[in-house]
Amino acid sequence: MIFAALMFVFGAWNVQQLAQLPSVTWLLCAFFIVVVTLVTHSRFPSGYLRHKLLKQAVFCLAAFLLGVCWASGFAYWRMSDALPHAWEQKSIAIEGVVASVPEATEHGERFKFDVEKIFTKGAIVPKHISLNQYRAYQHSGNKDVVEDAADLNQFHAGERWALVVRLKRPHGTVNPHGFDFESWALAENIRATGSIKSKAGIKKIDDFVWRPNYVVEHLREQVQKRITEVLAGKPYSGVIQALVMGDDSQIGVEDWQVFLRTGTSHLMSISGLHITMLAGLAFGLVSFFWRRSHQFVMKLPTRKAATIAGVVVALAYSLIAGFSVPSQRTFYMLLVFAVALWSGRQLVISQVLAMALFIVVMLDPWAVSSPGFWLSFGAVAMLAYALGGRVGQTHWFQAALKTQYAVTIGMLPLLLVMFGQASIISPIANAFAIPLISFVVTPLALLGSFLPIDMPLNLSYKALEIGMLALKWLNQLPMATWQQHEPAAWTLIPAMLGVLWLLLPRGFPMRWMGLLGFLPMLMLVPIRPALGDMKVTVLDVGQGLSVVVQTAKHNLVYDSGPKYNEQSDAGSRIVVPFLHGEGIKKIDGFVVSHNDNDHSGGMASVLAL
Repeated sequence: MIFAALMFVFGAWNVQQLAQLPSVTWLLCAFFIVVVTLVTHSRFPSGYLRHKLLKQAVFCLAAFLLGVCWASGFAYWRMSDALPHAWEQKSIAIEGVVASVPEATEHGERFKFDVEKIFTKGAIVPKHISLNQYRAYQHSGNKDVVEDAADLNQFHAGERWALVVRLKRPHGTVNPHGFDFESWALAENIRATGSIKSKAGIKKIDDFVWRPNYVVEHLREQVQKRITEVLAGKPYSGVIQALVMGDDSQIGVEDWQVFLRTGTSHLMSISGLHITMLAGLAFGLVSFFWRRSHQFVMKLPTRKAATIAGVVVALAYSLIAGFSVPSQRTFYMLLVFAVALWSGRQLVISQVLAMALFIVVMLDPWAVSSPGFWLSFGAVAMLAYALGGRVGQTHWFQAALKTQYAVTIGMLPLLLVMFGQASIISPIANAFAIPLISFVVTPLALLGSFLPIDMPLNLSYKALEIGMLALKWLNQLPMATWQQHEPAAWTLIPAMLGVLWLLLPRGFPMRWMGLLGFLPMLMLVPIRPALGDMKVTVLDVGQGLSVVVQTAKHNLVYDSGPKYNEQSDAGSRIVVPFLHGEGIKKIDGFVVSHNDNDHSGGMASVLAL
């Protein structure tokens, strides 16, 4: 079952790497093979070891083909709902529902919108789009002021509106080592983006549409409003918002850099540890009170009642958090454990992890394209491998140290392949950040968000401030982060084999040889141009220019692309990731052709390299 789940996931991942989807004929043939394999699997002879191995190999191949078919079918279905090129940037009258909590941007707000009706004759609009509502400005004196304050918070989750919009197909820049916006939009089921163009065409139809997903988004918006009101004007209020409802859009760029360099970014959004903690707390409280009631115990055993309470709390928190990949993984694992407790069965962690892995990818094949998917499941797998099946008792302090060691070493190959960097000080930072965030900041923030009492939220913020002071001090250390080129994907295989050897139980000989598995990842650097040659890379920065010139021993950057908004520019999003991915740690020359945003907007980010 474990290998079959892994092969199913590998099949879905393989589809995400293809330049084009497999043909329908190929998919039908593959699906026919899967059906035949499943029907005949139980009849396959298994009396000998070779027959058992052959049986497992055939079953794993069928699981791989099923993953390919499943992910391809989802892709065909989702990509069929597209905006025609002929209707790009044209005014279209539509009606639909605000499907997400509006996200504040520099010039307005952005939200997902579910299209229900199209009034413009002949127009074709995808069912799921993303809209921007830009604020109207007028020039007053030496600055621009908002023309109509009512535009600032006009839309709310669950409302039905009639709008006039202009849309375009999702489009992003294409660069080595860069962010793939189009792939992300497809994974998020955003099939068009655009803006609301005509104020005359805006009309609210219904105050609220009663559907389960809109109810959840409405509750999330109320939580956001509560946090914003209590912590108004405080610099880390966006972190509290991320911990409570999984929305990290309001965390500042400088704070994100601190979290990334200290290896604590996984804690600043909804993590599996937070959900597990709350589910365990609910299990313990219900168990404590339930067993003291004779009537309750006679109707339902204490363990089953506590299990239901834990699952309900985990589901509620996961939904409030937006049901991200880490929260899905945790919830499905807890659900599998709950079913096992209910039925009285014993399951090992590898079986639970495999079931959760299969369920997540089956419900969302695009989950495999998210770094959080691999880091989330990988961390749990490393902990299970390093700490499971051991004989004897371990002191809690030694167990904590071993946990940090296992996660740090186990996640290192993935971090280097995905981001080209890893935090050296993460064990120290996580040693105090994990208990502080998980057992102090998050519980207090949740209490203050759902109860009409401000004190828990303020206490939570004070605790977070103390943690941020410590993290910023660690971030200033000269060797806080290991930064290198982005290694080839195939180097992940020997590195992970080396990790497995390093994490073997104490007593196995020559465990240090696991370090040899990292050599391809560390030693195979990008090829530099030969002496006298040069390599010129013109980066795709949209409207603007940025060119990187490499010679045998020197690096030159010409222009830095535009500045998109106060928190984002081409320098930080495109130029610097490219330089890091190529293993360029410093530049020998930087030329900005002229002081125009399209050419100098990302200058500050490049200079901070």
